[in-house]
Amino acid sequence: MAHPSELNVNRREVIAGAGACAAVAAAPLPAGAQRSRVETPVLTQVSFNVNGQLHTLEIDTRTTLLDALREHLHLTGTKKGCDHGQCGACTVLVDGRRINSCLTLAVMHQGDTVTTIEGLGTPDNLHPMQAAFIKHDGYQCGYCTPGQICSGVAVLDEIKAGIPSHVTADLTGSVQLSEAEIRERMSGNICRCGAYSNIVEAMTEVAEKQG
Repeated sequence: MAHPSELNVNRREVIAGAGACAAVAAAPLPAGAQRSRVETPVLTQVSFNVNGQLHTLEIDTRTTLLDALREHLHLTGTKKGCDHGQCGACTVLVDGRRINSCLTLAVMHQGDTVTTIEGLGTPDNLHPMQAAFIKHDGYQCGYCTPGQICSGVAVLDEIKAGIPSHVTADLTGSVQLSEAEIRERMSGNICRCGAYSNIVEAMTEVAEKQG
């Protein structure tokens, strides 16, 4: 262990050391290590049908479908939650199948048909799933609701089409509507209010009416 006298540092030495560190930080980088400039965005055109209307956008190739919908088409019903594909708030339907719009680039959907919550129904003509969510209070704060409803529509289509899930007992037979099936298929849509039981009830009612 060093003797206390060896640990003494005077004020002049401290200032000198700080000055040396500042000089190193301010020194220019070697020619081969210069900071790269911000790249100019690469723009491209993409056309797709959104809620029954054809749209053509000129966008940065790095633009996600979620940002194209919200920032370029101003369809803000689709929510940006985690932006990592983990919460399901950004769920939309593309050619009838549900996807996390934050995980896909807009340019990947040239010619596709996209349906957002705005395209499912209107206040005067609600989609059955929207009406059921209202009846069973399946929305509460409402932030995740657009993704929940879009996902719910797709889930019932999956079950009707006989597409099995992780909890389907018989993979060779028809898929039976059950609470377990609904919960498993909706597990990618997070509701921080905890309205899961109400969501299951809403989806069950719609499924029963559809026959």
